[in-house]
Formats: sequence, C-alpha cells, structure tokens
Amino acid sequence: MERAKVVKEELYEQNTPFLAVYVESKNSCLVMLSEKEDRMGTLAVAVPKPNNLLGPVTSSVLLGNRNVVSARMFAEYVAVKKGKIALVSVYLDKVSELEAQAFFTHLIERVLQTKSSEREAEKI
Repeated sequence: MERAKVVKEELYEQNTPFLAVYVESKNSCLVMLSEKEDRMGTLAVAVPKPNNLLGPVTSSVLLGNRNVVSARMFAEYVAVKKGKIALVSVYLDKVSELEAQAFFTHLIERVLQTKSSEREAEKI
C-alpha cells in the first residue's frame, strides 16, 4: 500500500514568503497556498470529468468567502492536471488576490513538477 506524498515549496516575492503544501494520495490532491505562514484559507474542491464526458471541471467553494476566484481556479487546474479530486486552500493576508495568482501559479507548477520528477526517479 502506497502512502500519501507531501511536497513543500516556498517563493519569496515583494519581501514576502508565499508557501505551498501539496499532499497527493491515490485518488486526490490537497494544495494549501498561503502568504507568510502555512494557514488554511478559502477552500475549494474540483472534480475532474470522466474521460468519456465533455465539458468543464466541476468546482465549488466549501469554506470561506475571500479569494474564491483563485481557490476555484487552482482547484480546477490541479484536478485537470492530475485527473483526481483536488482540494485547494488559498490564504492571503496583505497581498491582493490578483497579484498573488502569479506567485501561486508558479508554486503549483513547482510542486506538480517535483511530483513528476520523483515518479521518474522511482521508475529508474
């Protein structure tokens, strides 16, 4: 039985740390995106469409009312990329949601890339 994988990444922009914690299990992914410290923020869930159905990914906000656009957008992105249920939390303190989207996009790419590199290393 394979255990969940955890990846942590951080990025410094505007003298502020932006953090990502990524947890991947067999059927789902959880991504916590935050400013300054690891904190739970607005939480969105996205479920990918089965391969035989057309249409966009289904997403919804489970908790919170700030940064709703980013939480849903990133949840949908991760669900499509991984083909799994995705939960994404976005917590921002001082930086605007629009400004932070570029930083969080970069962090998500890094954690997803780290997972791909680890899988390639395991195959060797």
